[in-house]
Amino acid sequence: MKLVLLSGGSGKRLWPLSNDSRSKQFLKVLQSPAGEPESMVQRVWRQLQETGMAESSYLATGRSQVEMIQSQLGTEVPIIVEPERRDTFPAIALTAAYLYSVAGVSPSETVAILPVDPYVEASFFDTVVQLEATMEQSGANLALMGVVPELASEKYGYIIPTSDEAAASGYLQVSHFQEKPDRVQAEELISKGALWNCGVFAFRLGYLLDILQRKGLPLNYEELQKQYKLLASISFDYEVVEKEENIVVQPYAGFWKDLGTWNTLTEEMSSNHVGKGFVTADSEGTCLINELDIPITVIGAKDLIIAASPDGILVTHKAESPRIKEVLKSFEQRPMYEERRWGHYKVIDYVKYDEGNEVLTKRIFIAEGKNISYQLHHKRSEIWTIVSGEASIVLNEKMHNVKAGDVVRIPEGTKHAILALTDVEFIEVQTGSELVEEDNIRITLDWKDIALHQFIS
Repeated sequence: MKLVLLSGGSGKRLWPLSNDSRSKQFLKVLQSPAGEPESMVQRVWRQLQETGMAESSYLATGRSQVEMIQSQLGTEVPIIVEPERRDTFPAIALTAAYLYSVAGVSPSETVAILPVDPYVEASFFDTVVQLEATMEQSGANLALMGVVPELASEKYGYIIPTSDEAAASGYLQVSHFQEKPDRVQAEELISKGALWNCGVFAFRLGYLLDILQRKGLPLNYEELQKQYKLLASISFDYEVVEKEENIVVQPYAGFWKDLGTWNTLTEEMSSNHVGKGFVTADSEGTCLINELDIPITVIGAKDLIIAASPDGILVTHKAESPRIKEVLKSFEQRPMYEERRWGHYKVIDYVKYDEGNEVLTKRIFIAEGKNISYQLHHKRSEIWTIVSGEASIVLNEKMHNVKAGDVVRIPEGTKHAILALTDVEFIEVQTGSELVEEDNIRITLDWKDIALHQFIS
């Protein structure tokens, strides 16, 4: 059995800590058993390792999240990369092609798809594994996992079985689905044995490969990547699940929670105060999460969430926090903070002048032993001012060593890379006509390969 974690998200619901590059699953606001800050994706991957399932697991994600995943989980984690952001059907179709044509998985193998960020206990994964036996015993084309509801929630979709009489192994035949009902409808559904839809389902790989063939799509991963932009941006639920008649659901009665909004996330945080600042004792039920270097003081404010990052500041009543996605619907800006495989950066300032010239200033941290790829830019020049630490840099195949106080000028078209000999921080000022990710022309990633192209000055 293969497990695939879908990692996506637009970063709106937990703004300003989340953004287009750092979705909710990457926020280190939870606590590991060792007492260290931990993100949702780190927590889930740790649980998979503890249950022995990590070796048969993959992450499927867009290009923009690859370095974030590698930064938090390491470079050895198998990643299936979408060439651009689409909905869940294209992502799962590409995953099937990868498993078949690259990983060599048999069409008879069971594949389970699950979100990358469920907040669950270990028994959750035992039920996921059970889906393989459920598929075999039921003869179904799809096996879903449904959470036994604790209350009549309006936040979740529901899976409605044909009856409340389970088969010997506990699974139920699925009748239909209901998206986010009101409370009265939810209570009625629960009385009929309905389950919360937690986004977990399984199928035989060959089942999905057959669907791709019927649609005239290639089963080869690289070929499907080339045609990816032609795929309809549609959810797997709409494109496959709701059209399938032979579906069963395996109930899960353990702990499960969707930490998709500020009010649900803060319920699971070990502290109501993260970062620089002060919260008075009479600020009952209030959470402060501050990623800025300036202090925030909260006095006598009850049931609020105050979140601050380089992307912005949010002040909201806990009960109203789910409205953030709607409020920010038309709000667009470049991510002001990103984690990368080599470290992280924070945008200090960005200005676009009337004549079209742009200036972007970043504070960049590179961890000892890590390097930025050997690259060049056609539409911008850069100036690096080393703030702390020591590093080796390569400029047009010549290597130099730099330290705190040194300034490096990188004109347009200059090939360049940097390796941190110690932890390094520097200020980067970009100037050009178009400061976009697409202007990063990467030549090679590994420093050993870079060294083959240079000579020491």
